[in-house]
Amino acid sequence: MSHRRSVAFLTASLVALPLLVATATAGSAGSSDDPIPAVAHPSSVDDFTHPTRIDNAYFPLKPGTQWVYEGSVTEEGETVPHRVVFTVSSLTKEIDGVRTRVIWDRDYADGTLEEAELAFFAQADDGDLWRFGEYPEEYADGVFEGAPNLWITGMARARAGLYMLDDPEVGDSYEQGLVRPIEFWDVAEVRAEDLRNCVPVGCYHDVVRIHETSPFDPAGGTQTKFYAPRVGLIRIGAIGGDAQEVMTLRRMKVLSDDQLEWVDAEVRKMDRHGREVSDLYARTEPVR
Repeated sequence: MSHRRSVAFLTASLVALPLLVATATAGSAGSSDDPIPAVAHPSSVDDFTHPTRIDNAYFPLKPGTQWVYEGSVTEEGETVPHRVVFTVSSLTKEIDGVRTRVIWDRDYADGTLEEAELAFFAQADDGDLWRFGEYPEEYADGVFEGAPNLWITGMARARAGLYMLDDPEVGDSYEQGLVRPIEFWDVAEVRAEDLRNCVPVGCYHDVVRIHETSPFDPAGGTQTKFYAPRVGLIRIGAIGGDAQEVMTLRRMKVLSDDQLEWVDAEVRKMDRHGREVSDLYARTEPVR
């Protein structure tokens, strides 16, 4: 893969899609050299009246909710266990004029922390969920190596992306984010709906299957994601590409007040560190 990424945001490669490319705010509109047209939707911060109250049917992000995914990644003939802990903090961060909810994502390979990430989401008034940036820290043997794939909407040509539609239907396709300087470009297409799918935590109906690809990935892979209503992401698979990731939702819970307080403290610590080591991230306001 061109970027080492956690399960919730892992990028694949190009598949020919009839894309509806969406841009978030007026300050983050697409450039004229984009190969596909940009549609300004939503067009301003006024479209985000209560952006951190995220109750999107297929990706609800209530503070204190935690998902744990387990599976494996196969790359260059080697398969290693993979585990991701995805937690919604009670903290927020303003990005490009929109207050976003801060997510803390920890990615383990063979039991060792490989990446920790802060991700920033906001819900528009129409129910669509938008991603406004990511601050991913990479580690080797527990030692911080850097955050080369950082992107923040409105900075360094980074453009917000539509992450989950309020009412996804087969044939819908959309851009999930575009950052040319780091060759990050996620696109998605809804390929199936009304599915039944079972994972270790239970069986779900009305599941949608979404295929994600990246025009910047030369390997030509597709990541498949299954989302259940009122639950979120439950399963991940892969078609082609230079890495095969297979993961399922193993646990989902609501944290206690003490556990959420600890998560918020870790998020604040990571946010401070990011503003110390990155000139770009230092231009953002602290989480609160």
